[in-house]
Amino acid sequence: MSENFFCSGVEKSSQRSLFNALGMTKEEMKRPLVGIVSSYNEIVPGHMNIDKIVEAVKLGVAMNGGTPVVFPAIAVCDGIAMGHTGMKYSLVTRDLIADSTECMALAHHFDALVMIPNCDKNVPGLLMAAARINVPTVFVSGGPMLAGHVKGKKTSLSSMFEAVGAYSAGKMTLEDVEDFENHACPTCGSCSGMYTANSMNCLTEVLGMGLRGNGTIPAVYSERIKLAKMAGMQVMELYRKNIRPLDIMTEKAFYNALTADMALGCSTNSMLHLPAIANECGIDINLDIANEISARTPNLCHLAPAGHTYMEDLNEAGGVYAVLNELTKKNLINTDCMTCTGKTVGENISGCINKNPEIIRPVDNPYSETGGIAVLRGNLAPDRCVVKRSAVAPEMLVHRGPARVFDSEEEAIKVIYDGGIKAGDVVVIRYEGPAGGPGMREMLSPTSAIQGAGLGSTVALITDGRFSGATRGAAIGHVSPEAVNGGTIAYVKDGDMISINIPEYSINLEVSDEELEERKKTMPIKKKDNITGYLKRYASMVSSADKGAIINRK
Repeated sequence: MSENFFCSGVEKSSQRSLFNALGMTKEEMKRPLVGIVSSYNEIVPGHMNIDKIVEAVKLGVAMNGGTPVVFPAIAVCDGIAMGHTGMKYSLVTRDLIADSTECMALAHHFDALVMIPNCDKNVPGLLMAAARINVPTVFVSGGPMLAGHVKGKKTSLSSMFEAVGAYSAGKMTLEDVEDFENHACPTCGSCSGMYTANSMNCLTEVLGMGLRGNGTIPAVYSERIKLAKMAGMQVMELYRKNIRPLDIMTEKAFYNALTADMALGCSTNSMLHLPAIANECGIDINLDIANEISARTPNLCHLAPAGHTYMEDLNEAGGVYAVLNELTKKNLINTDCMTCTGKTVGENISGCINKNPEIIRPVDNPYSETGGIAVLRGNLAPDRCVVKRSAVAPEMLVHRGPARVFDSEEEAIKVIYDGGIKAGDVVVIRYEGPAGGPGMREMLSPTSAIQGAGLGSTVALITDGRFSGATRGAAIGHVSPEAVNGGTIAYVKDGDMISINIPEYSINLEVSDEELEERKKTMPIKKKDNITGYLKRYASMVSSADKGAIINRK
């Protein structure tokens, strides 16, 4: 396995003539062809440094005997897309990224790949593609942003959104909001808390597809450039040993990822992405497994938005490997899984100590004995829904209150900003699911408005849409079946009592079966008739959230 597919034989002369057109030398043509999937662009802060990462990866590949060739992948900034029509185009890009990367890699017969993602849908999209293509692959992300500083305290994007809510509630001045605006996001990189991008970059490490530090080394650290060079060199070792993504992303590896997810307190979006990635590997992840794993996995980290520590702090404390090492003390990690280092998980994490027990709690002194995410079920969500339990105020773990029902995010935000939501309410936002949205928008704006208004410990929010990793509070998303598919959430009325019991994994609408059947006869499903273009195609093919919002290709 020392030469590439195109390097010899008269039948490949035509292809070599086109490599000549690229300016390749004969020596380059003889070496393995390594595709560098670059997510660089100038609109996403998490991607503006990826050009530097690409150059470092290329150098690493060349140093170890490969020929690097760059091609692009798209990426949407969820923060910029938040709160308007743009958010409909976020989740849907996950499949566009997977599809287009598959097309590029297989059309040009690359021998190996280095994937360089960073943000929310970009990471799982490329992991899905890696499974499909199944040539030796290493991931190296662009890295997380450093925390901001406002009034002497560390802060991040979630604080920025909550500042807007506080201003609307008359609890913050315009000058205060501008202070956050100017200082919450001080560097390039994926936003600095345990939001979706950083969650998925950390879980890439756990799955074995990224080298140590992939999820935690800050974007602006020189160590990130070194990591990129090592990724380029390491993919050549994988090529020589013929270690491929499907050798690494096994069922045991996904159990490791779910376990680490619970310990780290990752974004609820991981409950969409891990099943979708597993599906591409031929592995079925039922969300009920998440509760089984959560029941035995302690929550060790409270990074923003759950707490006041950030990715840079986790990195200094020992990073993902230190968390995994803590979990082995309770035999919670499959240590025999192969990884992109060419070694097993156990070999990788041996000696990786927890350097700061305030950032990574020891397993015998966790934040909670159960994991950071809970999957709830009941008549309001017969096929499950998801909540980031570690970011819920203790007094909201069990809640009962009257429904305030809205058929779109915009309707809800207006009422919240106008002060129309009261303590004890349960805000219900429907017709925002994968097909009904379409695109399953994140609800960071309404949840932040609730927090900013000081209602985070008294008001719950339920939606068939989803939440940003920056969301905190009793925010319950992914309600399945969604409203447009006739789920119970479509038939909730203002004033209906809703009971939530997160410790018991239940969520129920206190309406009789008979009343629900009557409502189904009189309350028509609201389908949007003005959907065009890619969103129309996506809505017609996407599965429900409990299955990972995957595209049904049958």
